[in-house]
Amino acid sequence: MHFKLIIAFVEDDKTDLVLDTARKNGAKGATVINSARGEGLKQSKTFFGLTLETQRDVLLLLVEEHISRHILETIAKAAQFDNNPAVASLFRLMLRMLLVSCVRLKN
Repeated sequence: MHFKLIIAFVEDDKTDLVLDTARKNGAKGATVINSARGEGLKQSKTFFGLTLETQRDVLLLLVEEHISRHILETIAKAAQFDNNPAVASLFRLMLRMLLVSCVRLKN
């Protein structure tokens, strides 16, 4: 089985919409990292040392390769990323090998 990792940087008000859309289109789950922030080419504006940028969530979705493009496109459409590119960043990575180990604990 081949997998792709979809990574989405979204404003926190879009997180639930993106997760619901991904699940409805075949994703089995996700990892959410709250309150991430990034640095661009220009430094963030500050007000008395506090940044004025909104915090974003990072969503990690490990999905099967054959449905990854469909999930990526439906997420972008549902959250209207094309209308406002500043709202989110969305991309996918190919994973060459996925190692999963299961440990059974004896009772």
